[in-house]
Amino acid sequence: MAQDPEQVGKAFLEYYYNLFGSNRAALSSLYQDQSMFTFEGNKCQGAAAITAKLTSLPFNQCKITPGSMDFQPSISGGILVFVTGHVQAEGESNALKFSQVFHLMPVGTSFVVTNDMFRLNYG
Repeated sequence: MAQDPEQVGKAFLEYYYNLFGSNRAALSSLYQDQSMFTFEGNKCQGAAAITAKLTSLPFNQCKITPGSMDFQPSISGGILVFVTGHVQAEGESNALKFSQVFHLMPVGTSFVVTNDMFRLNYG
């Protein structure tokens, strides 16, 4: 029985953004060697490189507030997730708008991130 993309996607986002806001190093288990990550146009591949990029961001804690969330099953058996929202780094008074896309693929009884693209939305 296929899993509901919306249910899986919402649970994934809650888990991901909780860790992103408090312990980005722990996100490494969600990525594999083939995973691709683009952050503000900078691309990297593999769990180690992605974790290095995530942990090099210039803040330790942040609050992410998702706004819109869209979920689709992909023809490859995964789930495509598109989210917009606000991110507010510790010590900052203003939140920034962002957009992020994930492609989740089932591995065993869980999912891994095969593709992840993040952009701040200025303007």
